[in-house]
Amino acid sequence: MMMAFLQHTWYMTWRHMKPMLRRPIMIVMSMIQPIVWLLLFSGLFRKVVDIPGFETDSYISFLLPGIIVMNALFVGVFTGMGTVIDLNNGVIDRFLISPVERVTFILGKLIQQAVLFVVQSLILIVLSVMIGAKFSGPIYGVFIVIAGAVLLGVAVGALSIGFALITRRIESMVSMMQFITLPLMFLSSALMPQDLAPAWMKVVGYFNPVNWAVLTGRNAFRTNADWEVVLLNGSFVLVFAIVCVLLSTRAFRAYQRSV
Repeated sequence: MMMAFLQHTWYMTWRHMKPMLRRPIMIVMSMIQPIVWLLLFSGLFRKVVDIPGFETDSYISFLLPGIIVMNALFVGVFTGMGTVIDLNNGVIDRFLISPVERVTFILGKLIQQAVLFVVQSLILIVLSVMIGAKFSGPIYGVFIVIAGAVLLGVAVGALSIGFALITRRIESMVSMMQFITLPLMFLSSALMPQDLAPAWMKVVGYFNPVNWAVLTGRNAFRTNADWEVVLLNGSFVLVFAIVCVLLSTRAFRAYQRSV
């Protein structure tokens, strides 16, 4: 049973990996916006480090974990587009009459997205180093930054697939996802420390999954990492990802009952 599940998961993952491997340029094309933000914000706000209370003297080093998380967030928003296309083309209906494990329809796409997030995060890190970012923290902090972004991206991707199965329209799915994710991004500490934000934004940050991922990565990058903050926020992101995957699976079962 487990072997069949793993085989089906690999098959569905490889189905989504093949287009990415055939056109690797799409890996970069899908992250144009985060690259522009990295270059733009790192120059536009570089003087904010002079504000008393700012936690570092390098804004680009401060910004990078937020940009990595934002990249995973926005790529995850559009994950459901492929699901809508499969629905409209009857692909999922054909798979439903096959012996493939149903949950692998979702897991395959999410695993492919996780691989994409890792590659894109490494590209962003290399680019940031090229334009002046310096990191004094441990090297494994890089992996923690990427892990936090991947978990958030998987969570948002799962929600996107769930909304795709419910709405069955790309426009509706994207609108709903952006309505949720845009406020979460700007209410996080991705661009500015929480200590410099209004009090009500700090309160929102305690319940903001985007902020959890940013704090996980940013604290892991520091020389004297606050591991309590890393573990606590990392655990929150992990639980959030699990819940989102379960909700997406439930949406798939609801779709299956409707056909």
